[in-house]
Amino acid sequence: MDAEQLKGSSRRWMNAALAAFVEGPESHDFAVHHAGVATEHLLKAYLAGIHPVLIVDGRHFDSLLHATGLGSHAGPLTKVKTIGLVDAYLRVAKLLPGKIPISKEDLEPLADARNGVAHSAIHDSAQSEAVFTVCLRLVDPVLEELKVDANSYWGRYLALHDKLVEKQVRQERVAAEALLVKARSLFEQRFGHMSPKERDVVLAAITSKPMITMGREAPVECPACGSQGWMAGEVEAIHVHADGQFTVNTEEVFLRPHGFHCAACDLEGGTKLLVHLGDLPYGIFLDADPRGYVDDDPPVAEGIHGGR
Repeated sequence: MDAEQLKGSSRRWMNAALAAFVEGPESHDFAVHHAGVATEHLLKAYLAGIHPVLIVDGRHFDSLLHATGLGSHAGPLTKVKTIGLVDAYLRVAKLLPGKIPISKEDLEPLADARNGVAHSAIHDSAQSEAVFTVCLRLVDPVLEELKVDANSYWGRYLALHDKLVEKQVRQERVAAEALLVKARSLFEQRFGHMSPKERDVVLAAITSKPMITMGREAPVECPACGSQGWMAGEVEAIHVHADGQFTVNTEEVFLRPHGFHCAACDLEGGTKLLVHLGDLPYGIFLDADPRGYVDDDPPVAEGIHGGR
């Protein structure tokens, strides 16, 4: 449960994962398995650096005792039960709102690939690159938070890392641009023949309510047509200090977006493409009671634009 030990372990597992990846498809089962372990250890390094209790299974009392410095009252340290990859991701994402560029849904293929190899020797090598790239994009911001030098972590594989991430980002940007072009064309077909006054009346009616629903929705300007679109996602209570640091409390409500939809032009995008769809925010503060609210009126939203 030592943060430095976990960081070192993550680096070694990632080095082994990249070495297997460059060997070709016959070694990609090792690559995705080792990458999954490396990612889990790095996430736990961040959590353990805050407090070791953040990486243990809260249902296991002996593990809690070890994590709080009371291990003399517990069983052997080797029997400590910690959280898995997905739970580690969820905890880190909650502590670093707006800084983790992938969603839980994006992470699941990596977790499934690692578990499939570990438990059943099953892995789809055709998905290796996509799975591996998710891992790299998750690791990068955590390394930054931990102030770990990228050169020391990626070593001789840094150039490969850069190319894989660049390729994935380029593919996402192309997909996002295609969606924007299609949405603008559809908007023109639907409303180009109307007078401005007539169009405003119609748009006010069709964009007043969200078309997608999750934990909460908030209105934002559509990057394709300029109409009112809706960001949907999950909400949590957090507070932002003057120095930009986030803490979890009950002072403000933060919407973590998972999707966007505009009824006017049918522009729609999930977590992967949100960052590429114009100037949509990474997260939104809602002007609402953090103890929970039910309101027929759209919540007032203030976007947070993080590093892209």
